[in-house]
Amino acid sequence: MGTGYEEAAKKYASVNVNTDEAIKKLMEVPVSVHCWQGDDVRGFDHEGPLSGGIQTTGSYPGRAGNPDELMQDLDMAMSLMPGKKKLNLHASYAIFPEGCSCDRDELLPEHFERWAGFAADRGMGIDFNPTFFSHDKVKDGLTLTSPDKDIRDFWIRHGKACIRISRYLADRTGEPCIMNIWIPDGYKDIPGDRMGPRLRYKDALEQILGELHEDDPVKVCVESKVFGIGYESYTAGSSEFTLLFAANHKGVIPLMDNGHYHPTETVSDKISSLLCYFDEIALHITRPVRWDSDHVVLFDDETKEIAKEVVRNNGLNRVNMALDFFDSSINRIAAWAVGFRSFKKALLNALLIPHEEERKLQDENRMTELMIMQEKLKTYPLGEIWEEYLRRCNVVSDDDLIKEIRQYEDKVLLKRV
Repeated sequence: MGTGYEEAAKKYASVNVNTDEAIKKLMEVPVSVHCWQGDDVRGFDHEGPLSGGIQTTGSYPGRAGNPDELMQDLDMAMSLMPGKKKLNLHASYAIFPEGCSCDRDELLPEHFERWAGFAADRGMGIDFNPTFFSHDKVKDGLTLTSPDKDIRDFWIRHGKACIRISRYLADRTGEPCIMNIWIPDGYKDIPGDRMGPRLRYKDALEQILGELHEDDPVKVCVESKVFGIGYESYTAGSSEFTLLFAANHKGVIPLMDNGHYHPTETVSDKISSLLCYFDEIALHITRPVRWDSDHVVLFDDETKEIAKEVVRNNGLNRVNMALDFFDSSINRIAAWAVGFRSFKKALLNALLIPHEEERKLQDENRMTELMIMQEKLKTYPLGEIWEEYLRRCNVVSDDDLIKEIRQYEDKVLLKRV
């Protein structure tokens, strides 16, 4: 332990913050790492383009092209990520035996056996997502809201299959599986019927939930979105729809992606409201630039505010936190590592705030003192505490991060065809 950390710890102690306790707590906070950053959301079950209101841009060399490469890259990226992790999979990452395949409504737990072993060997849980995009049965841009019953039924069967897969993953890893449902369904221009698709969506979700057992280790989330490419005027799964669905269906968790709202909305402001009513909530943490562009998470203002709201509202055990971004214009290992480290740094920053003192100042209407306290903390030596956290996690420092990434790029990524 260096002098720099000791002096920084004394500084925080002056505001009644114990840095050792903050570091210890942060080590045990899991953040779910999304597999789809490594291959630009392509998955293994289709050859066609990415579709469903989603887009990646860029052609940086080294994209993972098969399960072995993706697992190799995840291992490298996770070696640069300090603290506890989970793995987040999409159904499109099924791994079939050689010469075999099936459609998404026929997926089985055995198609994720390698992923279960990968996570179990590394002491990680797994979260899961049905894949309602990039498929020829996304008819006219619709899945669970389609007026075509055959299309709806196909995707309902897919959702049920994913619950069975999620249960298997939870049993194999010994940790609950967060299964998140998001659909792109909507319209490019003004619809003639907004309610009909939502009623079909409600019915489809209820049919999928019928696959759950009592005391199931699967926790189902519903995720909203304000718009997507080709779905600019209307989405069936709006914020109001998903929140009310979760509120009216026991055990269903609302999931907020901070890229899925209007530009002037902030998810950080919504967290405390949801925690007033839900035992658990879920977050997909990203960085929207002008729209839901899924840029790499940085240590920026909204990321810091999200972390503050989780910590100050005692939400570390109630908020399921996952990353969700995909940038193919930069080194993908760096994207994973920087995004994870940035959010962990935001959580550390939040853990180093004297929240009870700030709450007391607010309740006593000592707002001048609160403002001064908040401004004073902005220049406290967070960097020294962060470097100590990295050291205790046996992860490279920020100074050495790019060297590790470049070495892997030279030895592995640039040799891929």
